[in-house]
Amino acid sequence: MEYTVKALAELAGVTPRTLRWYDSEGLLKPLRTTEAGYRLYGPGEVDRLQDILFYRELGLELAAIRRILDDPAFDRQAALQSHLKELEARRVRLDGLILTVRKTIDETQGGVKMSDKEKFEAFKRRAVEANEQQYGREIREKYGDETVDRANASILALTEEEYRQWKALEEEIRAALTRAVRAGEAPAGAEGQRIAALHRRWLSYSWEAYTPQAHAGLGQLYTADGRFTAYYDREVPGCAAFLRAAIAVYTGGK
Repeated sequence: MEYTVKALAELAGVTPRTLRWYDSEGLLKPLRTTEAGYRLYGPGEVDRLQDILFYRELGLELAAIRRILDDPAFDRQAALQSHLKELEARRVRLDGLILTVRKTIDETQGGVKMSDKEKFEAFKRRAVEANEQQYGREIREKYGDETVDRANASILALTEEEYRQWKALEEEIRAALTRAVRAGEAPAGAEGQRIAALHRRWLSYSWEAYTPQAHAGLGQLYTADGRFTAYYDREVPGCAAFLRAAIAVYTGGK
C-alpha cells in the first residue's frame, strides 16, 4: 500500500510539514514522486518512519538518527528489542517517580513524613536503572559484574548534594564538548584535557578505584558503541570522538 504525504501524516500522528522536512533532511525519502509532484510512501518508508519516531522519542537528534538508520550494519530487529527495553525501563522509572510524588502529596496533606533519603531515592534509582538497561550488558562484559554492582551501589549511596553535583558535572561535560568541537579545539589541547579531567571527576562519583586503563577503555566505548556516540553527539557530531581522544591523551594512551 502507498500513502500520500497527508495520508501518512495522519496515520503516524505527525504533520505533513514534518514529512516534508524529513525529506529535505534526507531522513525519509518517498518511494516515488508522481508526475504531478505528489510524494508517495511504501511499506519500507512506513517502517523507516516508525524507526525515526522511536528514536525521536528517545531524544536523539535527526542527524544522529540518520547515521544510525543509514549504517549498513543497522539491525532493525535488534533496534526494536533495544527500544522495548528502554521503554520498559522508562515505565519502571516513572512508576518510582509516581510513587515519590504520591508520598510527597500525602506528606503535604498531613500524612506520613518522608525522609530526605526517600525524597531523592527515586531519582538515583532511575539513573542506575537507565544506565543498566541501556549499557549494562556492554559494561558488565568489559568490567565484570562485581565492578558494575559496586558502581551502582555508590550512586545509590550518594547524598542529595552529591547527586546534584554528579548530574551537574555530567551536563557541564556535554556542554564543554559541544563548545570544543564547534570551536575546532584539539583533544590534546588545554580545553580537551580539562574536559578529560572533568570526566575523571565525574567517574569518581561511581568508581571506587580509578585506573588510567579503565578510563581509556571507557573512552573507547564512546565511539565503538552507537548508543554512547548518539548520546554525546546529540547536538554536534564528533563529540564522542573528541572525548575518546582527549581521554586517550589524558591517560597516556593506556
